Amino acid sequence: MIPFVREFDFAYGRRDQVSPLIQRVIANNPGPFTFTGTGTYIVGRNEADAGVAVIDPGPPDEAHLQALMMAVEGRRVTHVLVTHTHRDHAPLARPFAEGVGAPILSMKPPVRQTHASGGLDEDEDEAFVPDTVLMGGERISGDGWTLSALATPGHASNHMAFALEDENALFCGDHVMGWSTTVVAPPDGDMADYMASLDRVIEAGFDTLWPTHGAPVTHPEPFLAAYRAHRQEREAQVVARLAAGDRTIAEMVPALYAAVDQRLWPAASLSVWAHLIKLVMEGRAFSDGEPTLAATYAGA
Repeated sequence: MIPFVREFDFAYGRRDQVSPLIQRVIANNPGPFTFTGTGTYIVGRNEADAGVAVIDPGPPDEAHLQALMMAVEGRRVTHVLVTHTHRDHAPLARPFAEGVGAPILSMKPPVRQTHASGGLDEDEDEAFVPDTVLMGGERISGDGWTLSALATPGHASNHMAFALEDENALFCGDHVMGWSTTVVAPPDGDMADYMASLDRVIEAGFDTLWPTHGAPVTHPEPFLAAYRAHRQEREAQVVARLAAGDRTIAEMVPALYAAVDQRLWPAASLSVWAHLIKLVMEGRAFSDGEPTLAATYAGA
């Protein structure tokens, strides 16, 4: 079982000091994919005129924009970092960056694609354009802090995590979440990439993970081991459904996610699809043509 953490102290719009170098302000956009809402992080010293970085400004919400402006008042924002371009993370980046006079850094936005889900909070902010494109490996420094960019594709093809070297902590965006497993939604999400990225995070040995949604993961080693095992177990369950005679994703989801809120079944369908794409790529399953959401599948 994954040791999820779903209880933590917060209030919308409040600036909380959550570590010596990290403050957090949470947007009022709760939902089945955002949990309590988008957590925007401010990295740096809480001192007058100190240079700080802001990670994931969040959705287009005027109240959250004002809360962020108040949270950084008296300090200099030197960088606005975006983990990925989903619309609960990226839309507020440009208004906030213009308000504080700082550049936006992120990976290159993906080729625009429409989710077969009919629209999730995981869809793209199609207007987003960074000022500086990150590739992974860059180091970004400020007053008493250094962040390094760690490419973590899978949840999104352009997902970038940021390691705070001074605290051996990782701002992991949606790559790992303390309250839930992560949605991996084709066509932009990729399960093979996700598993490879997860292994890189495990190997790095961080002391703390700071997801954009929910509480921090303060014991990453057992948490990530369980997170990885869950994905492997889900893949085995998909293989078992194929062996049992299921041929479509629509047949598999009610069996695999019977205990899950049905509002999440569209996202669950995308996750099953991601597993099937990986299985087809590895020669462990077959599809009638391209492995699409509506395809018919069979076990190898």
